Amino acid sequence: MNVYLLRHGRTAWTEQHRYQGRRDIPLSPEGEAELRRADFAPAVVWVSPLSRARRTAELLFPGAEQQVEPDLVEMDFGAFEGRSYKDMEDDRAYRAWVDGGCWGRCPGGEDRPGFCLRARTAVERLVDRALEEGREELVIVAHGGVLMAAMEGLALPEKDYF
Repeated sequence: MNVYLLRHGRTAWTEQHRYQGRRDIPLSPEGEAELRRADFAPAVVWVSPLSRARRTAELLFPGAEQQVEPDLVEMDFGAFEGRSYKDMEDDRAYRAWVDGGCWGRCPGGEDRPGFCLRARTAVERLVDRALEEGREELVIVAHGGVLMAAMEGLALPEKDYF
């Protein structure tokens, strides 16, 4: 079975280096223009509930059925969402989080270990289901953090989150 882990297209916040997290930021016009129909057509694509992932899947795989998996949503960055790293250079909570390897809990959000467990478990569950159903491919369209969590925990050779 082939497993395709795809990150959503660009948004305005991507360009501004803002933490998007769970905010439902749509693809930018440039992000939409960059996406083209894929050269294969899966019957089903598993997606995050956020519109940037769903729209990406729609543009890449226009005929596919979208199955929303809530646990594929990006990390909840809490108070950091909507802000860029430059905006927070002097923010003590942000500095502490970054200096701690981004392991701790974001104020009002998730911690990385809990997020990684959630994301990795969702991908494992989808892989198991696809295998049980005898699928030749599994396509997931989600977020950078979700894909990094899945690759860190499931890929061989093993890789660090970042």
